[in-house]
Amino acid sequence: METSEIHSVKAMASRHGRLNPNSVLGGAFCILAAIFLFYVVPTHINMPPYMQHALLSPRFLPQVAGWLVFSLSFLLMIDGIMKPPKRAEADELRRGVPLIRQALLLAAGVIYAIFFEELGAMGSGILASAFLFLASGLRGLKIYALVIVFPVVVTLLFIYVLNVPLPVGTLWEMIFQI
Repeated sequence: METSEIHSVKAMASRHGRLNPNSVLGGAFCILAAIFLFYVVPTHINMPPYMQHALLSPRFLPQVAGWLVFSLSFLLMIDGIMKPPKRAEADELRRGVPLIRQALLLAAGVIYAIFFEELGAMGSGILASAFLFLASGLRGLKIYALVIVFPVVVTLLFIYVLNVPLPVGTLWEMIFQI
Protein backbone atom coordinates (compact mmCIF):
# COMPACT_ATOMS: atom_id res chain seq x y z
CA MET A 1 0.00 0.00 0.00
CA GLU A 2 1.10 3.48 -0.70
CA THR A 3 1.39 6.08 2.02
CA SER A 4 -1.73 7.96 0.89
CA GLU A 5 -3.79 4.75 0.98
CA ILE A 6 -2.63 3.97 4.51
CA HIS A 7 -3.65 7.43 5.70
CA SER A 8 -7.08 7.17 4.07
CA VAL A 9 -7.68 3.73 5.61
CA LYS A 10 -6.73 5.10 9.05
CA ALA A 11 -8.99 8.12 8.55
CA MET A 12 -11.91 5.92 7.51
CA ALA A 13 -11.45 3.63 10.51
CA SER A 14 -11.25 6.54 12.93
CA ARG A 15 -14.64 8.03 11.95
CA HIS A 16 -18.18 6.74 12.27
CA GLY A 17 -19.34 8.17 8.94
CA ARG A 18 -22.67 9.88 8.27
CA LEU A 19 -24.67 7.17 10.01
CA ASN A 20 -23.12 7.77 13.42
CA PRO A 21 -24.58 7.48 16.93
CA ASN A 22 -25.26 11.22 17.23
CA SER A 23 -27.29 11.49 14.05
CA VAL A 24 -29.16 8.21 14.68
CA LEU A 25 -30.09 9.10 18.27
CA GLY A 26 -30.93 12.67 17.28
CA GLY A 27 -33.24 11.44 14.54
CA ALA A 28 -34.90 8.85 16.79
CA PHE A 29 -35.53 11.37 19.57
CA CYS A 30 -36.75 13.90 17.01
CA ILE A 31 -39.37 11.42 15.80
CA LEU A 32 -40.37 10.49 19.36
CA ALA A 33 -40.66 14.15 20.36
CA ALA A 34 -42.83 14.88 17.31
CA ILE A 35 -45.13 11.97 18.21
CA PHE A 36 -45.29 13.25 21.77
CA LEU A 37 -46.03 16.82 20.70
CA PHE A 38 -48.55 16.17 17.97
CA TYR A 39 -50.29 13.02 19.22
CA VAL A 40 -49.79 12.30 22.93
CA VAL A 41 -50.20 15.82 24.34
CA PRO A 42 -53.29 16.85 22.32
CA THR A 43 -55.13 13.55 22.71
CA HIS A 44 -54.27 12.57 26.29
CA ILE A 45 -53.97 15.86 28.17
CA ASN A 46 -57.33 17.58 28.45
CA MET A 47 -57.67 21.33 28.72
CA PRO A 48 -60.27 22.57 31.16
CA PRO A 49 -62.65 25.05 29.50
CA TYR A 50 -62.23 27.67 32.22
CA MET A 51 -58.49 28.28 31.67
CA GLN A 52 -57.74 31.99 31.41
CA HIS A 53 -53.98 31.76 30.88
CA ALA A 54 -52.28 29.27 28.60
CA LEU A 55 -49.31 29.18 31.00
CA LEU A 56 -51.51 27.63 33.69
CA SER A 57 -52.87 24.84 31.50
CA PRO A 58 -51.87 21.22 32.08
CA ARG A 59 -50.49 21.08 28.51
CA PHE A 60 -47.97 23.87 29.00
CA LEU A 61 -45.05 22.05 30.70
CA PRO A 62 -45.34 18.89 28.56
CA GLN A 63 -45.30 21.06 25.44
CA VAL A 64 -42.26 22.99 26.66
CA ALA A 65 -40.45 19.74 27.46
CA GLY A 66 -41.46 18.25 24.11
CA TRP A 67 -40.24 21.24 22.14
CA LEU A 68 -36.96 21.27 24.08
CA VAL A 69 -36.37 17.59 23.34
CA PHE A 70 -37.33 18.12 19.69
CA SER A 71 -35.02 21.10 19.19
CA LEU A 72 -32.05 19.62 21.05
CA SER A 73 -32.35 16.28 19.27
CA PHE A 74 -32.62 18.07 15.93
CA LEU A 75 -29.43 19.98 16.74
CA LEU A 76 -27.74 16.73 17.77
CA MET A 77 -28.77 15.12 14.50
CA ILE A 78 -27.50 18.06 12.42
CA ASP A 79 -24.26 18.19 14.42
CA GLY A 80 -23.74 14.47 13.84
CA ILE A 81 -24.27 14.90 10.11
CA MET A 82 -22.09 18.00 9.75
CA LYS A 83 -19.26 16.89 12.05
CA PRO A 84 -19.21 13.12 12.49
CA PRO A 85 -17.56 12.22 15.80
CA LYS A 86 -14.27 10.36 15.79
CA ARG A 87 -14.01 6.92 17.27
CA ALA A 88 -12.41 7.15 20.67
CA GLU A 89 -10.56 4.78 22.88
CA ALA A 90 -13.60 4.91 25.14
CA ASP A 91 -15.52 2.92 22.50
CA GLU A 92 -13.01 0.12 22.95
CA LEU A 93 -13.24 0.33 26.75
CA ARG A 94 -17.03 -0.05 26.68
CA ARG A 95 -16.73 -3.37 24.90
CA GLY A 96 -15.11 -4.89 27.99
CA VAL A 97 -17.94 -4.07 30.42
CA PRO A 98 -18.70 -7.22 32.43
CA LEU A 99 -22.02 -8.93 31.82
CA ILE A 100 -22.92 -8.81 35.53
CA ARG A 101 -22.60 -5.02 35.53
CA GLN A 102 -24.89 -4.74 32.51
CA ALA A 103 -27.39 -7.10 34.17
CA LEU A 104 -27.37 -5.04 37.39
CA LEU A 105 -28.01 -1.82 35.46
CA LEU A 106 -30.87 -3.41 33.58
CA ALA A 107 -32.27 -4.93 36.79
CA ALA A 108 -32.25 -1.52 38.48
CA GLY A 109 -34.42 -0.03 35.75
CA VAL A 110 -36.76 -3.01 35.69
CA ILE A 111 -37.15 -3.02 39.48
CA TYR A 112 -37.91 0.68 39.54
CA ALA A 113 -40.48 0.41 36.76
CA ILE A 114 -42.24 -2.76 37.89
CA PHE A 115 -42.23 -2.33 41.66
CA PHE A 116 -43.00 1.41 41.77
CA GLU A 117 -46.63 0.83 42.79
CA GLU A 118 -45.97 -2.13 45.10
CA LEU A 119 -42.95 -0.79 46.98
CA GLY A 120 -43.72 2.90 46.54
CA ALA A 121 -41.41 5.63 45.38
CA MET A 122 -39.04 5.30 48.34
CA GLY A 123 -38.86 1.51 48.37
CA SER A 124 -38.29 1.06 44.67
CA GLY A 125 -35.86 4.01 44.65
CA ILE A 126 -33.80 2.49 47.44
CA LEU A 127 -33.71 -0.93 45.79
CA ALA A 128 -32.85 0.49 42.35
CA SER A 129 -30.16 2.73 43.85
CA ALA A 130 -28.62 -0.27 45.61
CA PHE A 131 -28.41 -2.13 42.29
CA LEU A 132 -26.91 0.93 40.57
CA PHE A 133 -24.29 1.33 43.29
CA LEU A 134 -23.43 -2.37 43.11
CA ALA A 135 -23.03 -2.07 39.34
CA SER A 136 -20.76 0.96 39.67
CA GLY A 137 -18.30 -0.94 41.80
CA LEU A 138 -18.30 1.62 44.59
CA ARG A 139 -17.50 0.19 47.98
CA GLY A 140 -17.77 1.81 51.37
CA LEU A 141 -20.31 2.35 54.11
CA LYS A 142 -20.57 6.10 53.52
CA ILE A 143 -21.34 5.58 49.85
CA TYR A 144 -24.01 2.98 50.58
CA ALA A 145 -25.66 5.34 53.07
CA LEU A 146 -26.56 7.40 50.00
CA VAL A 147 -28.61 4.42 48.76
CA ILE A 148 -31.12 5.26 51.48
CA VAL A 149 -30.64 9.01 51.82
CA PHE A 150 -30.92 10.00 48.16
CA PRO A 151 -34.26 8.30 47.30
CA VAL A 152 -35.82 9.41 50.60
CA VAL A 153 -34.79 13.05 50.09
CA VAL A 154 -35.93 13.09 46.45
CA THR A 155 -39.28 11.50 47.33
CA LEU A 156 -39.89 13.91 50.20
CA LEU A 157 -39.00 16.86 47.95
CA PHE A 158 -41.54 15.71 45.39
CA ILE A 159 -44.25 15.13 47.99
CA TYR A 160 -43.83 18.18 50.25
CA VAL A 161 -42.12 20.84 48.13
CA LEU A 162 -43.44 20.16 44.63
CA ASN A 163 -46.79 18.77 45.83
CA VAL A 164 -46.55 15.74 43.56
CA PRO A 165 -48.35 12.76 45.07
CA LEU A 166 -46.16 9.67 44.85
CA PRO A 167 -47.31 6.17 45.75
CA VAL A 168 -46.53 4.91 49.24
CA GLY A 169 -46.71 1.33 48.08
CA THR A 170 -49.39 -1.30 48.40
CA LEU A 171 -46.99 -3.58 50.30
CA TRP A 172 -46.41 -0.97 53.03
CA GLU A 173 -50.10 -0.13 53.20
CA MET A 174 -50.94 -3.78 53.86
CA ILE A 175 -48.21 -4.11 56.51
CA PHE A 176 -49.16 -0.95 58.39
CA GLN A 177 -52.93 -1.61 58.31
CA ILE A 178 -52.54 -4.23 60.99
